[in-house]
Amino acid sequence: MKLVPDAPASTTDIDGLLAAMRPRLHRYCARMVGSVIDGEDVLQDALIKAVEALASAGPIANPEGWLFRIAHNTALDFLRRRNRQEAFRSGEEVDMIADPADAVSSRQIASASLRTFMRLPVAQRSSVILMDVLGCSLQEVCEVMDFSLPAVKAALHRGRTRLRELADEPDDLSHPKMSAADRDRLGAYVARFNARDFDAIRAMIADDVRLDLVNKMRLNGKAEVSRYFANYSKAGDWHLVPGLVEGRPAILVFDPNEPSSRPKYFMLLQWAADKVATIRDFRHATYIIDGAEYLI
Repeated sequence: MKLVPDAPASTTDIDGLLAAMRPRLHRYCARMVGSVIDGEDVLQDALIKAVEALASAGPIANPEGWLFRIAHNTALDFLRRRNRQEAFRSGEEVDMIADPADAVSSRQIASASLRTFMRLPVAQRSSVILMDVLGCSLQEVCEVMDFSLPAVKAALHRGRTRLRELADEPDDLSHPKMSAADRDRLGAYVARFNARDFDAIRAMIADDVRLDLVNKMRLNGKAEVSRYFANYSKAGDWHLVPGLVEGRPAILVFDPNEPSSRPKYFMLLQWAADKVATIRDFRHATYIIDGAEYLI
């Protein structure tokens, strides 16, 4: 991946850049904070900061690197707020050579779970994600992290070594289970949705329901959100299945024309007094499923 463009970006092409960069930025944020869902929150916060900073930033010679730097700092802020502050700056600046990872190691690192990445100190995590998952150069990693070259090399070496050690450890974590209450109400919602009984679905939502159709629009109130269901009634590329995403009750969305494929995306519901209070639908942000841990 090349982060440095040939010419400074103008304000007019920032929207296109944000749209093109969004999946890669999410991949970075999700692995930094250990969650595809929280990673989307961090990404949205970072994009807001980028748009707000653009007016006073002046010409930006490296807009992609600039965006990654904002995403990196936003992810660190998120980790601090979550009270998982780690020592992310190494006290040593070891002048070791960051040898390129071999092909097998690169594949293992890129496919490591988000939970595994969270077991690395922040500097190791960031450097490995940027170089081995996103394909940045050492110079680009230094710019994003604001580290010296020796510090990045040290973090990268240690992070790769630790990931190889973790890959050999058994995954003995117990799988989360859905409560009976969540299973019943989520199952009822999915059954009616799949039956295209959207009048019954509308009866399940609160009058002040809020919808976040991620990367597309936000709607408030039953009247506005009803348009969302109307759009689904016209489409035939979905089949809903109750499940868990990162241990949270969720609705996995599959393509009925590809029965053996992975889910395309998912939805999250929040309830209040047995009514659907919020809907978060990732139909227009399908990158969300990359790296997500889910169960049917």
